[in-house]
Amino acid sequence: MVIKIPSYKFFKLMLLISLVLYSLIAATSNPHSVVAEENTNEEDSEFYILDETPTILSNLTISSKTRLLVSHHRKIRKGMKCHVSRHNICNGVKADKGTSLLYCCKKHCRNILGDKNNCGRCSRKCRFGQRCCGGVCTYVGFNPDHCGKCNKKCKSGARCEYGYCGYA
Repeated sequence: MVIKIPSYKFFKLMLLISLVLYSLIAATSNPHSVVAEENTNEEDSEFYILDETPTILSNLTISSKTRLLVSHHRKIRKGMKCHVSRHNICNGVKADKGTSLLYCCKKHCRNILGDKNNCGRCSRKCRFGQRCCGGVCTYVGFNPDHCGKCNKKCKSGARCEYGYCGYA
């Protein structure tokens, strides 16, 4: 049994399929696209590596039993649960070679130097088009010092337009 499709319908169907495939390929291959950014963000790991031992462990004497406990607390999982008064493992702890500063915000450890929902302090949200750069909400669309993301500087003479460095 052979199904005959009129040529104009076949052409429309092939055109539609090719446009869908093209848009999927373009979205995943462009490093600046939203779809590709989620998969290729190398800065995003599962843990914060602490620069210092948390204060809840600093008063302990290091013995063979507590060494394991201290080394276990040298990293904190991102978004780890905490409690401000009881189990506050992220009370101003520096991490990732000084690029992160952890605080207990709404019962979860948050980096107040880079979290757009807790920028500079807990519950301070950045506006649309802004990112949290070093604890300050910063527009990254036209800022030559933070072009498209934090600390991405444009070369001398280049302008930042819509998050991309370009020449005038």
